[in-house]
Amino acid sequence: MELFYVSLLSTFVVAVSLSLHFLLFRAKPASGLPPGRTGWPVIGESIEFLSNGWKGYPEKFIFDRIARYSSTVFRTHLFGERAAVFCGASGNKFLFSNENKLVRAWWPASVDKVFPSSSQSSSSQEEAIKMRRMLPNFFKPEALQRYVGIMDHIAQRHFADGWEGKKEVVVFPLSKSYTFWLACRLFVSVEDPAHVDKFAAPFGELASGLISVPVDLPGTPFNKAIKASNFIRKELVAIIKQRKVDLADGLASPTQDILSHMLLTSDESGKFMHELDIADKILGLLIGGHDTASSACAFVVKYLAELPEIYEGVYKEQMEIANSKKEGELLNWDDIQKMKYSWNVACEVLRLAPPLQGAFREALSDFMYNGFTIPKGWKIYWSANSTHINPECFPEPKKFDPSRFEGTGPAPYTFVPFGGGPRMCPGKEYARLEILVFMHHLVRRFRWEKIIPDEKIVVNPMPIPAKGLPVRLYPHKA
Repeated sequence: MELFYVSLLSTFVVAVSLSLHFLLFRAKPASGLPPGRTGWPVIGESIEFLSNGWKGYPEKFIFDRIARYSSTVFRTHLFGERAAVFCGASGNKFLFSNENKLVRAWWPASVDKVFPSSSQSSSSQEEAIKMRRMLPNFFKPEALQRYVGIMDHIAQRHFADGWEGKKEVVVFPLSKSYTFWLACRLFVSVEDPAHVDKFAAPFGELASGLISVPVDLPGTPFNKAIKASNFIRKELVAIIKQRKVDLADGLASPTQDILSHMLLTSDESGKFMHELDIADKILGLLIGGHDTASSACAFVVKYLAELPEIYEGVYKEQMEIANSKKEGELLNWDDIQKMKYSWNVACEVLRLAPPLQGAFREALSDFMYNGFTIPKGWKIYWSANSTHINPECFPEPKKFDPSRFEGTGPAPYTFVPFGGGPRMCPGKEYARLEILVFMHHLVRRFRWEKIIPDEKIVVNPMPIPAKGLPVRLYPHKA
């Protein structure tokens, strides 16, 4: 269906704008700009950029152009914007080190339509900056330590309900269910599975359409994402209204979750956030708090199925921890710190299948990079794959090797699944906890094998198994 809309959009653009292509978008590089091409009018190279992901090769767009133009930077045209792509560790270091100096975060205009800001005076970008200022208290070590037991409790319920007693399961929907359940519980104290399930399908549509061709016609992924966003915001407002009542009646705690904190915290001028404003921020948190980790958990299952020697290492470590626990005792922070090999395995999964494929920045002023001019207002894209599967950064990059993360680990700015600099994902440690708790319960219970040995991987916008990763389970004998 998505390819149909891509074809429809392409046909329209060609019919209306072909002559402009030759007048305004010549391949000859302008003086001082990075080498590259701008593609079609309006859409530029967006379709190729997206379709490489749909075909399962998101890195192809980057490496084809690295070979053709430059190993460090090339220009293109994405989502209606002139853009430069910075490649390699040096490009990552430059961008992450110059955040809010030469560059700032940027998202395609379509994101504002999916995540509309309830504040008329600010964009989703500005609202996200405000949100990041509020998050550190919830992701600092003392807060995270409290989450381990909650995560363990929910993981036990998740595996009991969705995995145990089954001969076969489809992993990706289950991993999404697990991480979404955690996000709902820890961010807004929604734990009832029926209530969580009510949100699950709309969130799937929102994620799929977030970075898609921005054609707002009935049935398109972009249109579905907008509708899903509106539905979820309405549901969140209902939760927020009830929480206000519960706080007033003493039935909810001011410190129980992020929602209570938002309701009770004023800004510098003493103003409190409106309900829709809070709903916007919670919506963004729920997306960020579960979607990327669900992809990582699914790929942990994939690689452990393919690599029995890696599975054995994880199983040994996790059983040592399990055998040290009393009957019914929950995991704690100290247990998480013992999962060193398991986290090295998870990091290698994140290197080979990074949920965050890359991100955009915007140039705040003209500047020079590696001898090329980057004009003010140009968009800049960095790609995790430009280092993650680059043999200069990781020898034998396609080989699964957790030992890369022993000792001091990879060189700086080469391993970037969570971004870097001031824009590094504030939930990195939260993600580490939910992935490790998932691995603990998974290997304690089962071995498994893939039902589709050569299942295709697609990126839309995160890597996911095309058929959801069906596996056959073999429970451990008691």
